[in-house]
Amino acid sequence: MDPVTGFFRNGKCDTNGEDTGMHTVCAVMTEAFLQYSKSAGNDLSTPVPEYDFPGLKPGDRWCICLMRWIEACKAGYAPKISLKATHTSVLEFVDLDVLMDYDLDEA
Repeated sequence: MDPVTGFFRNGKCDTNGEDTGMHTVCAVMTEAFLQYSKSAGNDLSTPVPEYDFPGLKPGDRWCICLMRWIEACKAGYAPKISLKATHTSVLEFVDLDVLMDYDLDEA
């Protein structure tokens, strides 16, 4: 909730058909992931006041796009996740064993 995350800005990684980016993975930001995301075209660290976006820093939890997390995973930059806060639809794309390897509660 600080910062308030989620496609609907309700603190949850909920989704629906309007969420074309599938903001469903509850990730804990790291400097490496923030730099990776910026280099891939999505700067999550710079504030954007007009969208009420504070910018993220390492340690912040944020509902990120599923495909960006998968890309980061393949590139070796995937951040840890909170599996219990990640939307169940992620299981359609990523094996539970892989998710558990990144789960904070299992670390």
